[in-house]
Amino acid sequence: MTYPPTHPPAEAVADPTLLDLLTLEPLERDLFRATTVFEEQWALYGGQVAAQALLAAGRTVDEDRSPHSLHGYYLRGGDASRPTLFRVYRDRDGRSFSARRVVAIQNGEVIFNMSASFHVAEEGLDRQFDPPIDAGDPREQQAFTPPRLFSMEGRLPKQPFPGVQWPTRFWARCTQDLPPDPLTQACVLTYLSDILTGLAPLHDGTWRTGSSLDHAVWFHRPIRLDDWALVDLVPHTVSAGRGWYTGTVRDRGGRIGASLTQETLFRKER
Repeated sequence: MTYPPTHPPAEAVADPTLLDLLTLEPLERDLFRATTVFEEQWALYGGQVAAQALLAAGRTVDEDRSPHSLHGYYLRGGDASRPTLFRVYRDRDGRSFSARRVVAIQNGEVIFNMSASFHVAEEGLDRQFDPPIDAGDPREQQAFTPPRLFSMEGRLPKQPFPGVQWPTRFWARCTQDLPPDPLTQACVLTYLSDILTGLAPLHDGTWRTGSSLDHAVWFHRPIRLDDWALVDLVPHTVSAGRGWYTGTVRDRGGRIGASLTQETLFRKER
């Protein structure tokens, strides 16, 4: 697939906002184009393409259905200076759930694919087994700038794994006022969910985390991402050149808004 000839190349934006990134141009039914591009020395950030893919999928379901899970695979490195096309496939619309598949395309090649599911809001038992994490008040903690993220600020609580290169527990919030709709909030959470790594405690000076392979998020409760949210990442295992960790995203009251898991390359440093 190539870019439609009626749409000229997008011009790079010097300082885009997160809401700029979450602006998709509809080209035709179930085909969208991310038009905000910028220059960056690294491959396209995985959380960005995942958030945009979820947004594209959400634009094809009824407004009463919110994301409850996504599963994505990173297939090729993307380029932040190029637009990305998102093709959505409507697998099923049932009475309570809608299933979608999305492929993200640059230069005629698939760089990412995702399965996403959406659920009609319904009443149900609301309990949480995990206790809140004692992470203090983010407003009283050291400032921390999450790398590569636009329109996000952070704070650093006490770390469960002291002395590692990157924190595995941090507060973050969007510095823009966000629309309250569940789809936008879920996309911002997805954007945040791929940053840093839960495998940092296993870096030993020889072996370290590489590129993301696959990523999954489950949305349990609505939480606002323009208020402080606590990201907590937990390492589990590395073997055969891959590493796996899980995590949660909680509001200031300790409620789990989402859980996530990711597998990445874990190889010797070059």
